[in-house]
Formats: sequence, C-alpha cells, structure tokens
Amino acid sequence: MRLKVDRVQFYYEARKVLDEISFEAGEGEFIGLIGPNGSGKTTLLKIIDGILRPKVGSVYLDCKRISELDPKELARELAIVPQTADLSFDLKVFDVVMMGRYPYLRKLSLEREIDEEKVRFWMKLTNTLHLAERSIKEISGGERQRVLIARALAQEPRILLLDEPTSNLDVCYQIEIMNLLKELVEKLGLTIICAIHDLNLAARYSDKIILINGGRIKGIGRPIEVLTKENLRDVFKIEAKMEYDQDSKSLTIIPIKTIGQELEERRSILSKALERG
Repeated sequence: MRLKVDRVQFYYEARKVLDEISFEAGEGEFIGLIGPNGSGKTTLLKIIDGILRPKVGSVYLDCKRISELDPKELARELAIVPQTADLSFDLKVFDVVMMGRYPYLRKLSLEREIDEEKVRFWMKLTNTLHLAERSIKEISGGERQRVLIARALAQEPRILLLDEPTSNLDVCYQIEIMNLLKELVEKLGLTIICAIHDLNLAARYSDKIILINGGRIKGIGRPIEVLTKENLRDVFKIEAKMEYDQDSKSLTIIPIKTIGQELEERRSILSKALERG
C-alpha cells in the first residue's frame, strides 16, 4: 500500500497550520516526523487518519482519496495512536484493546474467538497481557500508552500512525516499543509514520525523516541528510555535535548549547535575577 499526501494545507480558523505538505510513504517504510512544538506534526497525523480534513489538497491510499473510503474500510488500512486519549471510562484493559477489532465486526455482532486470539497476540507482543483484567483507569501512563499501541495493532492496519509513542515510557520500554515497531516494518511490511520528540530515536529507527517547521517541510530524506548541524541550528535553535557510526549506520546527536536572540535574552534576564539574589 502506498500513501500519498498531496499539497495539503490546513487552517485553524484564519491561522494556517500546514502549508503545501507533500510526500509519499511506501510499504515497509519507517518515517520519523520531527519538528518543534507547534510545527504541525499532530495536525498532519490527524489529516492522514481522516480525523481532520484539509482545506486544500488530499491524502491518497493507493491512488484513492481517504475521504472516499468507508470508515471501517479506512480503519482496516490505517490506525493511529494519539499522544493523549480519553480513557476516563472504567473498562478492563482487554476490552480497550478489543476496540481495535471494531472494523472486523458486523453491526451488533459479538466478538469471535479469532478476535480474542488476535487481541491476546498483540497484547503479548506489547507486554500488556498481564494487565488484561485491570481497569484502564488504574494503570500507569506508560502502561496506558502500550495499551493504545496494542489497540491500534489489533486493527491489523497496513499503515500505523503514532504521535509521540514513547513520551510516557521509561527508557527500557522506549527501546522495547521502538524495536517492536521496527520489527513490524521489516517483517510484516507495515508502513509507520511516527512523530518523535527524541531526535536520537528518530535518527536510529527512521528509514526516512520529514522535518516540519512552521507548517512547512524543511527537509525530507535519510536521517544523515536531514539531521544536519544547519537544520538543528535553524529549526531547533541548538548547536550539536554529530557522530556517525559507519558500521551500524547510526547517527548520534549530542546537543551542546542553545542559540538564538530570544534564548540569549532569557539567559540575560536569569543572570541578572541571580546577581540580585
């Protein structure tokens, strides 16, 4: 399955949030979506998922506009793991993951044995099966994030969108989840578009990176092509040391200092405040 985002523009009232966003994602590709806070990453993911509709442009799955697809048909092709989700209802974790089987159930029909098997499979893979009988309201933020990933995978989509999937996870679970996602890409041909806050995780796991700044694509390509000193300076306002390991083909970013007039002004104000005691 091929995803195409074609000249997408989006507005919140009169404020343009995305401007002429175009790219393609192929089968078995892990795309890291990076950019400063407020750059439009979450909005773009919601447009791809059909939650929001662009003012201009379209999103295509295999040359067909997603707006033309039945909701259940779209849900069998594409799933999203949001950064935050309303889980205030009191349900067992198993039942929350079972929601991912909705696209395969007929109206008013009960879950089948195959649905329960698939839910258990994905919960085991995301290390959430031991939480099955607990209330979703009683588990930690990191556990809840893994449950949301399990729910999305239970849809068995061909394209998976994730918005900061490691934001509430301990380091060991960050690596565990990212390794799982990468394995799904390599072994099942799943296409993943993942908004990532951690630049080193983006560099390590992404086949391709899309850098967004101010609602526009600043760079697109392999991590070593996009995560340059110049882009880090211009977009993220940091000076960084870049280390590339030729054997593992991995890029490591070591921030050294922040830059920019606004940041310098803040430092000056802080320094003066400290001098005054």
